[in-house]
Amino acid sequence: MVCCAFLCGRDGCDVRKKLGLPIGILTLLLILLLPTPPELSTAGHRMLGILVFSVVIWMFETVSYPVSAAIIISLMAFLLGTAPNMMNPDKVLGTSGALKMAMAGFSSPALALVGAALFISAAMMKTGLDKRVALLILSKIGAKTKNVLAGVILVGFILSFFVPSTTARVSCMVPIVMGIIAAFGVPLKSRFSAVMMIAIAQADSIWNVGIKTAAAQNMIALEFIEKQLGTTISWLDWFITAAPFAVIMSVVLYFLLLKLVPPEMDEIEGGQETVAKELQALGPMSLSEKKLMVISLLLLFLWSTEKILHNFDTSSTTMVAITLMMLPGIGIMTWKEAQAKIGWGTLVLFGVGISLGSAVLSTKAASWIAHVIVSVFGLYHTSAFMIIAILALFLIVIHLGFASATALAAAMIPIVISVLQGAAEHSHLNVVGMTLILQYVICFGFILPVNAPQNMVAFGTETFEAKTFIKTGIPLTLAAYALIMLMAATYWRWLGIII
Repeated sequence: MVCCAFLCGRDGCDVRKKLGLPIGILTLLLILLLPTPPELSTAGHRMLGILVFSVVIWMFETVSYPVSAAIIISLMAFLLGTAPNMMNPDKVLGTSGALKMAMAGFSSPALALVGAALFISAAMMKTGLDKRVALLILSKIGAKTKNVLAGVILVGFILSFFVPSTTARVSCMVPIVMGIIAAFGVPLKSRFSAVMMIAIAQADSIWNVGIKTAAAQNMIALEFIEKQLGTTISWLDWFITAAPFAVIMSVVLYFLLLKLVPPEMDEIEGGQETVAKELQALGPMSLSEKKLMVISLLLLFLWSTEKILHNFDTSSTTMVAITLMMLPGIGIMTWKEAQAKIGWGTLVLFGVGISLGSAVLSTKAASWIAHVIVSVFGLYHTSAFMIIAILALFLIVIHLGFASATALAAAMIPIVISVLQGAAEHSHLNVVGMTLILQYVICFGFILPVNAPQNMVAFGTETFEAKTFIKTGIPLTLAAYALIMLMAATYWRWLGIII
């Protein structure tokens, strides 16, 4: 399956999509026809089949994510609905009860946060505030190519605080940098163009790790941590834990790109003037931009002071922010304007992902998978450091077959939690902290263009080939893995989130 990820050329994708559904169905049927393991209930056995089927169609991108969500809901409704009720084995659960399980993720507070984040991204696009911030930063960095690269990475960092959608951040930056490339007369296939576009995508992936609200997959992990482990992670706690990793990786990205894809020129003539001209064309800040800036800064303040100055959770404060954005007189946009700019498929995938993971947990399928993994890798008597090393490597490899970290988190985090809980019975380790660290690894997606939507947005500019992305992505992934292990042995251990 991992090999199929390399069929990411324009023709290869069609082959992969055609293969995905038959392979998924055959895999599901094969699992269902196997004898139910004695430690697993019928519902757990069927849920295991649904999970593997979901992973296959997500890896092969057989259908769009919203369509895959509909398939998964239908399978859960009928396969679980005709299975014995785990609470009362003499009766079947029924399709009504199973459908409630399949739809449970849509009532999650984390779903509200992801939805609200999409509204904020829509407001940024409507007002153009994200573009103004990006141009303002680029206007201050000079015309040297090294500085422009640093500026692109810096913009990715700044926008990750205010635009809680990786794809939206990259979609904001790509037209700006493409405009600069065109204005400078630099060829699209140049190393300068390639290094800038790759930097846009990779910097945003890095800061998905650093900022709790930067990406939907983080919300998936936090939902399962809260549901399964009873722990809530504040915005500031996440930032203190993860931001040092993202800062160091941003520096690594800068030097790695300059080394592996050195731009043809040291300085771009007229670079500053081009950015200044684009900034001037925006005119003075509009009233809507000012309103959005105030609301965004207030929201960032509320996020960062959660559990310090107040007990308002991230989801609730974000919901208040989008309410203000849409109120008559005060607001920035109407519902009609917002809905056209929101990727509703993300919400559908998120809701079903939560439902899928919750069902894997409640049917004990996750515990069974975890027991197998722990036994195979001998994790019962392994140190916390080695557990992170093994599971992080496993997640990096399996991510090669995924085009969405959100889908990967939905499939893997419940299993990761169960594995860590099983290992914790035999050795002293911090399950919550180690789950967070492994969630950081899920955010990577550095190797292939198909490993993340933001990669594909940059790849779609045709400024670089897949092999160039892989050439930079492999060493970046190795560096990130090494840093994960270094911080697990030092900084995170000092914080007490390992043991």
